[in-house]
Amino acid sequence: MRLWHKALIPYLPRQQLLGQWRELCLIAKEISEKGTVNHILVKPVMDYPLSHFRAYAVLVQMECAKRGYRIRPWCFWRYFPDVKPILMARVADDSKLYPDWHNNRYLSQCLANLQEKYDRGGIPEEEWKRLTLGTDDIYYRQLHIVAENELARRRMRA
Repeated sequence: MRLWHKALIPYLPRQQLLGQWRELCLIAKEISEKGTVNHILVKPVMDYPLSHFRAYAVLVQMECAKRGYRIRPWCFWRYFPDVKPILMARVADDSKLYPDWHNNRYLSQCLANLQEKYDRGGIPEEEWKRLTLGTDDIYYRQLHIVAENELARRRMRA
């Protein structure tokens, strides 16, 4: 059980994206019933406001819809009856979701996990190519942001 890095959602293979939705439903149920989650890889969910978790779920739900995958939205949203998913869509685009968790290190860990699944035959070649093309773009954007931040720091010192 894990929450894939938010930047990977548009590139996740079918099995991982649909599995992510199922896991989100289980996590929502656990939070609703126990007030917390008790799995080491998803426990960081509790370090942030629940709005991050719900917005992340909207990202996954929107990606499933974009690809034409049929999921059961009620299996997640029934645990948050006071929240309107349509309103969460505005928050879902926020790049500040899980800022200290969904960082470059976590992205690398998720990619290593996906690489292992591919190496063992768990991800079809076509989906792996789409994933790697997408992650090349992610790394390029992150490197560009890091370089811009470093230039700004240097200018401030000068």
